[in-house]
Amino acid sequence: MAKEGADMTEETQFMIDTNPRKEPEHVESSGDAKEMRAVVLAGFGGLNKLRVTKKAMPEPQDGEVKIRVKACGLNFLDLMVRQGSIDNPPKLPIVPGFECSGIVESVGENTAGFEIGDRVMAFVNYNAWAEVVCTPADFVYKMPEEMSFAEAAAFSLNFVAAYMMLFEVANLREGMSVLVHSAGGGVGQAVAQLCSTVPNVTVFGIASCSKHAAIRDSVTHLFDRNVDYMQEVQKISPEGVDIVLDCLCGENTAKGLTLLRPLGTYILYGASNMVTGETKSFFSFAKSWWQVEKVNPIKLYEENKVIAGFSLLNLLFKHGKCNLVKSVMDKLLCLFDQKKIKPVVDSLWALEEVKEAMQRIHDRGNVGKLILDVEKSPTPLMASDSTETSEAGEEEEEPEGDNDSKERMPFIH
Repeated sequence: MAKEGADMTEETQFMIDTNPRKEPEHVESSGDAKEMRAVVLAGFGGLNKLRVTKKAMPEPQDGEVKIRVKACGLNFLDLMVRQGSIDNPPKLPIVPGFECSGIVESVGENTAGFEIGDRVMAFVNYNAWAEVVCTPADFVYKMPEEMSFAEAAAFSLNFVAAYMMLFEVANLREGMSVLVHSAGGGVGQAVAQLCSTVPNVTVFGIASCSKHAAIRDSVTHLFDRNVDYMQEVQKISPEGVDIVLDCLCGENTAKGLTLLRPLGTYILYGASNMVTGETKSFFSFAKSWWQVEKVNPIKLYEENKVIAGFSLLNLLFKHGKCNLVKSVMDKLLCLFDQKKIKPVVDSLWALEEVKEAMQRIHDRGNVGKLILDVEKSPTPLMASDSTETSEAGEEEEEPEGDNDSKERMPFIH
């Protein structure tokens, strides 16, 4: 029985399809009922909409793998889901998260290729931020022995997305140049590492000044996102660049297209400029939309430029390209075994610290990937902030300024 059953609707090229796996309703603990801890999003909005609570443990259906989760990846997209800032937001309450790593606990009927005890990483169409997940075997991959669970949770989405944009969409080759926004983030660092596997590739990285010391060695040229990077890039490369990878959108779209060389490729794979405050902002959305360059196809034709969009989760869950993604994952695992690439983990957080972790991403403070470590004990000052107060994940409103009084003390990897 395939988990995909809901009808799909059309959406923008940079947002994911939201057809989450249907979860059983929370039930009272009784007798043999099996429960698990999970992060539940009870409503769209700020951080107080997230709560760690108990839910009924899922069981694998036909073709599925049941995974005892060790670590989950946290992405900027998760912030947009929390705010309800994506096309077709999911029905609530829901367990967020799209990637995890762990140990196979059981398999469903007609499931081949995995055995109990296998160490795996997986894509999940929501529901990843929990102690147990079930997902189709097509979305599950065995981990190398040398890879930790935290590294695995930081590997799948970031490196597959980076590889496919560079090699499948933009056809990166020797001697080309790449400009990547958010160079200090998980995808940005994956892009930088993959570019280093091709001879003579020049990488222009755009990042906040506070991250420059940590990532300077990973790129060829590094610029502050708050200065006129266009002018600086043109000084070094007057003809522009071959590939632009843009996860920001807004005013950066026009800048990216302007910097493209003839036969260059601009790829939009996110819209983080739409997120400014803790909750959804119509003003930020309208401003970002207004700033987007109105692309004229005739101009693209005359200037020999290519513009593309990329959504890995849509590719998996909507377009059914799991075999293509698996072939890419096989190539990436070979590069990992050859020690040519290695996921960058920013910090580890307990499930109960999810609000603090999200705030770090919102503040653009991370270098690499933030990980929810399911087995990590929360810092006492943070623990009371996200623990359950109701069975359905409904939360009390927090006193204003409450978060400001708490220390943020994750385990920095």
